[in-house]
Amino acid sequence: MSEKFDLVVIGAGPGGYAAANRAAQLGKKVACVEKRPGRALGGTCLNVGCIPSKALLDSSELYEVTAHRLAKHGIKVDGVGLDVPAMLKRKDEVVKALTGGIAMLFKKYKVTPYYGAAKLKSAKQVEVTLDDGKVVTLEADNVLLATGSDSIELPFLKYDGTHIVSSTEALSFPSVPKHLIVVGGGYIGLELGSVWKRLGAKVTVVEFLPRILTVCDGEIAAEVQKILTRQGFEFHLETKVTGATVKDGTVAVSAEKSDGSKVFFEGDRVLVAVGRRPHTANLGLDEVGIEYDKRTGKVKTDAHFRTNVPGVYAIGDLIDGPMLAHKATEEGIVFAEQLNGMKPHLNYDTIPSVIYIWPEVASVGPTEEQIKATGKAYKVGKVPFVASGRARAMDETQGFVKVITDAATDRLLAVHILGPRASELIAECVTVMEYKGSAEDIARCTHSHPTLGETVGEAARIAWAGAGVNF
Repeated sequence: MSEKFDLVVIGAGPGGYAAANRAAQLGKKVACVEKRPGRALGGTCLNVGCIPSKALLDSSELYEVTAHRLAKHGIKVDGVGLDVPAMLKRKDEVVKALTGGIAMLFKKYKVTPYYGAAKLKSAKQVEVTLDDGKVVTLEADNVLLATGSDSIELPFLKYDGTHIVSSTEALSFPSVPKHLIVVGGGYIGLELGSVWKRLGAKVTVVEFLPRILTVCDGEIAAEVQKILTRQGFEFHLETKVTGATVKDGTVAVSAEKSDGSKVFFEGDRVLVAVGRRPHTANLGLDEVGIEYDKRTGKVKTDAHFRTNVPGVYAIGDLIDGPMLAHKATEEGIVFAEQLNGMKPHLNYDTIPSVIYIWPEVASVGPTEEQIKATGKAYKVGKVPFVASGRARAMDETQGFVKVITDAATDRLLAVHILGPRASELIAECVTVMEYKGSAEDIARCTHSHPTLGETVGEAARIAWAGAGVNF
């Protein structure tokens, strides 16, 4: 016998659980299906992505600062040690607390969880093979696909879970690798590379393209590479990995340079971080007739997240746009409110992105290269953190703030930050852009002194007025 719901959500990641909770808050009868082992809610982000990686990044930063940087501040610490199992335990405890929080919210808002693999039988029926083997059918007026994405596995670099791994396994190495080879120069590889580099690993990044961080502003990406090189990273650009062999705990990686020359790398761990692909396998998309791009895996939707099959919707990593947890969350909330007859909005031009290396990278809006390509006249205001009193006091002077405005109207087009706590500094810029504000709006807001935020204000002032002040 089946149970009837107003909404069945497939996937309990940031988009799925946000949609389920918001729809339930608005009075809908909601079920949410999650297949992750261990009945772990929260999706990739919470379990093996955003949260555990940030827990390790913070732990490794504390270790690196204590071991190598405190002496400059007049703090002497002898015999700094490293306990990797304890570090991993703390990471797991952070994850457990947050997954438990989602379960509590489901209970509070009366969202019914189902733990198992879901498959569309029709636009109104979802078949769930529960984790105990039983099969149930859920009837639904509406179905939301929020299944997220999976790490891309290269055919010539098959994961073995130990020596050649995805980001999931790289979050739980039982000990610090002697030499970690990272295939891919994107944010996932650089973040996890940063964790293990700080803890003592040699890190080599092999990237097929001519630059790292292709999603970033070019000037930012170039400076990031310089900074990470000074930290001890080794970069090999325009280098195509062609295969790998494992023998006696050593991974031999073969590659080819753009000029055709062969190169080889040897390490004890290889992290493959070449992107992610929407998870659509075994969802029943073909059987139900849902249109999706066979090459990219992206499900085709309209501006209201509707697929071509009435009553079936999709959000998050499954659809176009950046694969970011907060993008999925906002889409989930907007979807639920639309389902309830409300008229919310989501401005994709003001979705920020952050890369949690150190110093951090944060951006909102297009890159300078993208703006230049449109032919639009623009102005740039740029201020280095070395000019900030607060940054100097912190001994964190690397990086800069870059503000880009429309030359005719001063409207804020983009902000790119490389520097300490960039992840927090970008929020001010997102707010101004959301309200269609200008660089002058930021410049005329009084920023406390001394703060890192002054640097944002000064960069905005230069973009607007063409000159700044010393602080």
